[in-house]
Amino acid sequence: MITIQEAKTKSELTEFVKFPFSLYKNNKNWVPPLIGEELEGFDKTKNPAFETAEAYFYIAKRNNETVGRIVAIINWSEVKDQKKMKVRFGWFDVIDDVEVTKALLEKVYELGRKNNLEYVEGPMGFSNLDKVGVLTEGFDEMGTMITWYNNPYYAAHFEQLGYVKEKEYIESKFPFVNVKPEFFEKANDLVKRRYQLSPLNFKTTKEVMPHVDKMFDLFNKSYASLSSFVAISDTEKEYFKKKYISFINPEFIKFVEDKNHNIVAFSIVMPSFSEAIQKAKGKLFPFGFLHLLRAKKRSKDVIFYLIGVLPEYQNKAVTAIIFKEYYEIFKEKGIVNCFRTPELVDNAASINLWKHFDPQIHKRRCTYRKEL
Repeated sequence: MITIQEAKTKSELTEFVKFPFSLYKNNKNWVPPLIGEELEGFDKTKNPAFETAEAYFYIAKRNNETVGRIVAIINWSEVKDQKKMKVRFGWFDVIDDVEVTKALLEKVYELGRKNNLEYVEGPMGFSNLDKVGVLTEGFDEMGTMITWYNNPYYAAHFEQLGYVKEKEYIESKFPFVNVKPEFFEKANDLVKRRYQLSPLNFKTTKEVMPHVDKMFDLFNKSYASLSSFVAISDTEKEYFKKKYISFINPEFIKFVEDKNHNIVAFSIVMPSFSEAIQKAKGKLFPFGFLHLLRAKKRSKDVIFYLIGVLPEYQNKAVTAIIFKEYYEIFKEKGIVNCFRTPELVDNAASINLWKHFDPQIHKRRCTYRKEL
């Protein structure tokens, strides 16, 4: 018999977080979360996402053994401001038993119907900067700290239960040796002169911090046209600033300014922490943080995490300035592979940015939808 329990206490939420550790213990491509970071993200007194979202954490048990988990979510900004009558689900993991999946999703339906919502979509997080999508291709590729990994049967479970694909994402990679600087060096010089723009580089995290709020403002403006976008609030800016910026080499954060020192474009690249987090086994202490520090300094793989350009500067080759700056720092640091985070297959502008780098799609993922 399958029973569903709501996880409320710290010990119950810890059990929730740790379930995938047993599910994927023999999988060399699964990258665990940092347990403390995950628990903090689920703390409704610490994560500002809960100012506009409500969430309920559920654990599935059979014979007193944990066999699945799910979070049922309503992003009220999305519902009220965008009129998307959607209940979300995320942090979904389950054994290969569709009845367990069905029982977990029933809790999501209950929340949706209680609030007169019209459909369910997932997996996705509380906001736009959370992880998204169930992996459908690329199971033999190592995961990252900013995406979910899952077994192949997840998608089969959803389809068996009447779900259809809602949004599709691709992830691509390219060896750094494939980068041909002639594709952006000439444009870099031309764009700088024509629009009176200049790059802004950093050597320390302290130098970056005064600019982070402006970066998130630009992020909100540059992504506003996407149908699924929910703007980042001021409190979320502070939260993400503390949570992520210290993980990133300051040399991997690039801004482009106009002549009045207004930021018109930005990009964030992260070193790959996948192998380091695997070695840390989800714990920063006593030695996990050492693995992460080494990866921050020595990783030869990088992930293009975010890139944004003001709408009035889009289609003006401003990214040539950013790519030129990255080319120099990657060459200096001996970077081997570059990876892209999930991007919507219909985001042609973003995909077009990488056409000269000969990117190879190595993963696909999607969200699934079902009417209530």
